[in-house]
Amino acid sequence: MPADAQELGGRYQVAGKNFDGSSYSGTAESAVTSRNTCRITWITGGTTSQGICMRNGPTFAAGYRMGQAIGLVIYEMKPDGSLDGLWTIADRTGVGRELLIPTR
Repeated sequence: MPADAQELGGRYQVAGKNFDGSSYSGTAESAVTSRNTCRITWITGGTTSQGICMRNGPTFAAGYRMGQAIGLVIYEMKPDGSLDGLWTIADRTGVGRELLIPTR
């Protein structure tokens, strides 16, 4: 059975790298919607992305929509509460990196 999502609710600072290596930053906020699921919203630059998320042990995954694009991010939960992730967008070549740092 998946582990609780409860401790994932809250606000995060976002630091990431795009497919081309350029950097981006912003904020993310997750809200717990059930024992193991949540909703998450990222605001990076002028872009807002929304998705659903789920925790399973030390792994936290989210499917998201950014405009018309659909993406997937998989994070590893670190002992300090940060989330270290890799993301991609459907039908595009490349992988980005993203770090979510809790601001609670």
